[in-house]
Amino acid sequence: MYLFKKKDYRNYPLEELVELAQKNSTEALEELIKRNQNSVYASFYYLSSECQDILDLTQEALLKMAKNIKSLKEPKKFKSWLNQIVTNVFYDYIRKTNRVPKTVPIDKSDDDGSEVCPKIIDLPCKSKNPEETTLGDELSDVIENSIHKLPDAFRLAIVLREFQGLSYEEIAEITKTNVGTVKSRIARARSRLQEDLKSYIA
Repeated sequence: MYLFKKKDYRNYPLEELVELAQKNSTEALEELIKRNQNSVYASFYYLSSECQDILDLTQEALLKMAKNIKSLKEPKKFKSWLNQIVTNVFYDYIRKTNRVPKTVPIDKSDDDGSEVCPKIIDLPCKSKNPEETTLGDELSDVIENSIHKLPDAFRLAIVLREFQGLSYEEIAEITKTNVGTVKSRIARARSRLQEDLKSYIA
């Protein structure tokens, strides 16, 4: 005998899940969190090298998503909306930790001369002993380190593009810049990454 059987939302379309969550469906909201927690964690993993903070940032972003889901007017824009939350949490984190710039900018300015966040942050990341890792693991470490060394505005743009799959237009909206600036940041970030990886991919 089964009483109060929970509905299975695993195969529901994302937009429909959002609409149900906005109508106070706890199960739909739980499914939204399950589907997006790994993606949010991955974003913070590359945006911050402080391992002890990554889980806290992920939980904060998902909590904000849950609390503010009803404010999303267009459910089809959920992904961009969630990444806006991730972006805001990331910049709040930078301001709260009062990080001191330690690196030299890749470029003096972007095409339009604007910056979302003027600080250039050096986020060193742990690397494995070459004797304890395969070439694949070693390459992953190099990519991770290279991304962490990027200026934060460039790092955010490349993470939103390459790891979250957002369009240039969506990234421009999230970072409050124009499409040209976004393309410039991503191109420069890719150039820097290619330079760091050339000995591995030559």
